[in-house]
Amino acid sequence: MFSSFISLSLKNIPSYVIRSIYRKRIISPLLKLQHMVFGLGNKTYEHFNSVAIYVDKRLEELGATRVFELGLGDDDANIEDDFITWKEKFWPAVCEKYNIENTGEEELTRQFRLVTHAPDEITPNEVFTGEIARLHSFQNQRVPFDAKNPFLAQIIVNKELHKGGDRSCLHIELDISNSKMRYEAGDHVAVYPINDRGLVERLGVLTGADLDEVFSLINTDQESTKKNPFPCPTSYRTALSHYIEITALPRTHILRELAEYCMEDEDKNKLLLMATNSQEGKALYQSFIVDSCRNIVHILEDLKSCKPPLDHLCELLPRLQPRYYSISSSPKLYPETVHVTAVVVKYETPTGRLNKGVTTTWLAENKPEPGKPFPRVPIYIRKSQFRLPLQTQTPVLMVGPGTGLAPFRGFLQERSHARINGKEVGDTILYFGCRHRDQDYIYQEELEEFERNGDVTLHVAFSRDQPKKVYVTHLLENNLEQIWDVIGNRNGHFYICGDAKNMAVDVRNIVIKAVQEKGGRSEAEAVQFLKKLESMKKYSADVWS
Repeated sequence: MFSSFISLSLKNIPSYVIRSIYRKRIISPLLKLQHMVFGLGNKTYEHFNSVAIYVDKRLEELGATRVFELGLGDDDANIEDDFITWKEKFWPAVCEKYNIENTGEEELTRQFRLVTHAPDEITPNEVFTGEIARLHSFQNQRVPFDAKNPFLAQIIVNKELHKGGDRSCLHIELDISNSKMRYEAGDHVAVYPINDRGLVERLGVLTGADLDEVFSLINTDQESTKKNPFPCPTSYRTALSHYIEITALPRTHILRELAEYCMEDEDKNKLLLMATNSQEGKALYQSFIVDSCRNIVHILEDLKSCKPPLDHLCELLPRLQPRYYSISSSPKLYPETVHVTAVVVKYETPTGRLNKGVTTTWLAENKPEPGKPFPRVPIYIRKSQFRLPLQTQTPVLMVGPGTGLAPFRGFLQERSHARINGKEVGDTILYFGCRHRDQDYIYQEELEEFERNGDVTLHVAFSRDQPKKVYVTHLLENNLEQIWDVIGNRNGHFYICGDAKNMAVDVRNIVIKAVQEKGGRSEAEAVQFLKKLESMKKYSADVWS
């Protein structure tokens, strides 16, 4: 978050100055500096844009001149819309301050130029086929494995966890035995997905491109360190399958570029309107793109006169990113495998189309089969601060509905292993929730065995098994005494995993209520108490929005 914010707003300030500002150690006042700050944040998290707010305030305190007011982007809503709104006021202010004439016209220029490679110009051995950074890295695997050099892990187990209903949840085991990678319970595994073959083929048809043609995109700025938007040379098929995000909802700046390739005024004006910051444009973008869940394929299908060249689409669309999953196993029991618990995303859009999650759909289609090689997937381990207390006797309380259970399965394995090996283990309390006991109660047998062995106290909510819905938050609110006993009386740890926007906020409020009512604190004191727990890593959240 901080690096993105810096690159947007403070790119001309030396890095040592930024570090000094952030650490409150300034060599000299920045009297000659003129600044403006736009922050990138997400309102579902407590410290929304705190870095941007702090840097903007600190620069002013040190004598720098603010050219324009602080802008705060919210990625939970539409961060691009926030930036455009800020920019439309920012440019006139800058032009007025520096006596610059503003024509009001934006010239669209491409950042990369296309180079097409003839078959006799380049050998297959020189063409990227899905590698993240190093050519042939998937054929010649070598340690260490990280984001730019992922490990090709075998999928040795891929099974369904749900026992009924129309949804699917996968339990996947990835073999890391030959990788020298290590993980701890609570870490994340990053999975590099492959886009749906049908969508890739459809995009080729809509743009009239030869998907097997080999090409490169070269940065027109020769001084830039970013020579290509993704590994080049490669084929269009590979780029669309491995490097380009084709299922995301396109941002408005992409629509602005697409408008230039429309042969019908109606289609062009529609795209141009959605790219504006007007209320009418925002409303149209919300209904046509967001509410209707239209990706680039759907847009080109519905605006038939829009015929962009595929190379420009490859430049415009964002890079396909790895998906992160909380590891649902403990290395104490499974040192050579990483377990993943993931709901398969699949839903029908208002336009009647079937949208599917990129990674979970790919994983669902890649199950081990007898007599065949195991499917492989590029992965790496991302370390986390989501950790069990060092002392096993410390009590812990965990809240993880749905696949929020994932890291806590690893935690339970770890605590059970400690007990079996003669260590004193404190109380372990788990709040889990799902829709129906007989359909989506994942890992039911394991959890109930943990309970029989005294490894966990279970509180389970089945939201739709009775007329009135019951969630984990309802169960939690009925046990305020237990919450305070763990975090207030016994110096325990509290964990949340799952939805950041609703569940995590509700749980936090319940904890504050427990501190007030059972701990005898005022609301302000309860909030400060919780913040202190957070700073001491005794209140931890692994959440997503």
